[in-house]
Amino acid sequence: MMVPVALLLLGALTAVVAPRLLARAPWPEREPVVALWMWQCVVAGVLLCCALSMTLSAAAAWQAVRGHVFAPAPHGVVEAYALGHSGPWAAATALVLAGGAAWTVAMLTREIAQSRAERKRRRAELLVRSPLLPGEETGSDRLVVLEGERPDAWWLPGAAPQLVITTAALRRLKGRQLNAVLAHEQGHATARHDWLLHCSGALARGFPQVPVFAAFRDEMHRLVELAADDVASRRFGRLTIALALVELNEDRGVFGPCPTPQAHLPQRVNRLLTASPRLTAGRRLGLTAAYTLVPLVPLLVTFVPGLQALS
Repeated sequence: MMVPVALLLLGALTAVVAPRLLARAPWPEREPVVALWMWQCVVAGVLLCCALSMTLSAAAAWQAVRGHVFAPAPHGVVEAYALGHSGPWAAATALVLAGGAAWTVAMLTREIAQSRAERKRRRAELLVRSPLLPGEETGSDRLVVLEGERPDAWWLPGAAPQLVITTAALRRLKGRQLNAVLAHEQGHATARHDWLLHCSGALARGFPQVPVFAAFRDEMHRLVELAADDVASRRFGRLTIALALVELNEDRGVFGPCPTPQAHLPQRVNRLLTASPRLTAGRRLGLTAAYTLVPLVPLLVTFVPGLQALS
């Protein structure tokens, strides 16, 4: 009964080593979309290791679970997993992993509920600051202009997503710069980056001691902005979106010597102004395919004994 142990070791090794290896990769800033896919595949691989180990441990501990999991399998396949020779640790492992799975679902449910409540609150505030005109329906327009002294623009996700921009931003941004900012926010909406941020935040809060989940959250916040910057730069140029970011944030002390919550903005602007060329299409395809295989490794480890028994 070594397969559940092997899966646990594989998941633990990936959770500890993967963030360090991925942090040394020289290409994610050049290809943030590929990097986003890479992180999702790695996290999916860790979660799959835990889920498969839980299933096999439960099958080893309880005959009822074994009957359901291996119901269509020949007797030789069941024997290949040596499920009847497990010790008392199998039930304990299954229960611990089941508790982790339940906690993960609880964290995701909590994150969804909080995000919905936050969106509802922000929409209510938006209606107060920008009330509907007679005959106008909620969410009828995707662009809302707010009176404000601070230049700002953001995308409010939801069933009826809306782009919000302040009058100060309209006064400061002209022509292509304004269009670039709008394209940046629309890039977030099209790629549904809010879901990536919610999932990564839920995992990091639920398991703060797991390095891969904390790194996943931090990288998602960084990479989604780089990806949206690239969407805007491909349409309006890197210089245009870089200048627009400076115009929107220069009054907030972002570019000063003291750190701020938006300390990543100088790095984003510098990346746009001194951008390295993109990877070739073949290299991007190869990286995408390679990291797609990561979640398949736990499946391979799980099914190898059964496939060997069938052969």
